[in-house]
Amino acid sequence: MKSSLLAFALVLAPLPAFAQGASTGFLSPSKNIACQYFADGKTADIRCDIMEATVSAPKPKDCELEWGRAFEISKAGQSGIRICHGDTIMDPKLPVLNYGQTFQRDGFTCKSDHSGVTCFNADRHGFSISRNTQSVF
Repeated sequence: MKSSLLAFALVLAPLPAFAQGASTGFLSPSKNIACQYFADGKTADIRCDIMEATVSAPKPKDCELEWGRAFEISKAGQSGIRICHGDTIMDPKLPVLNYGQTFQRDGFTCKSDHSGVTCFNADRHGFSISRNTQSVF
């Protein structure tokens, strides 16, 4: 009887939606840009961090952390945003998205090009980032 209950409990145990600790995203070929997809069942977004940039936007007064090198677009976002952050999503284990290739997930598209990385949602709102320029749209 105990083994039947254990087997029944194992069948009913919820399975994780994805492997714990597995990152979903990519690195640019230069490895200067890392992008990751995040979803929790209610919301989804793409975040990209650029390690080295020759330009930066003025830091807002309400940002006490890092500024200027992290960008994000949500699934329903009306524009990409530059975010105030205290972490990084840079992960050297991410696969490289070669120039000319596209990453697509859950309505998001990111394109890797010699001129940088551009990511946008299904409504075509997002951001473009490179060492020399960063823009949100």
